[in-house]
Amino acid sequence: MLTINQALEDMLTLDGAMCGAIVDSNSGMSLGSLGSGVDLEIAAAGNTEVVRAKMKTMRSLGLNDVIEDILITLGKQYHLIRPMSRKEGVFIYYVLDKSKANLALARRKLQDIEKEVNF
Repeated sequence: MLTINQALEDMLTLDGAMCGAIVDSNSGMSLGSLGSGVDLEIAAAGNTEVVRAKMKTMRSLGLNDVIEDILITLGKQYHLIRPMSRKEGVFIYYVLDKSKANLALARRKLQDIEKEVNF
């Protein structure tokens, strides 16, 4: 099992990884963050709203399903949001340099970390 800090350190080992955070989506506060390139305090709060909006939309549509991940593709970056299935109300946020990162590997890395992180 990984601590939050170990999980964040593991995330940053991937080529193109810039920064990451584990976020409490009830408060919008980061439980831990590491890396640079994005103000992770602002990103944690803003992406909490993204997760809440998607959950509300799913409820409105009557979708009985779960979010595996949310991908936001910018011109130079990938932003991945992965709600943790074992910890309701917590998500992993991951920022990658689009020119250096492999999106499939990044998604796989988040799946693995989600299974291993313990707090």
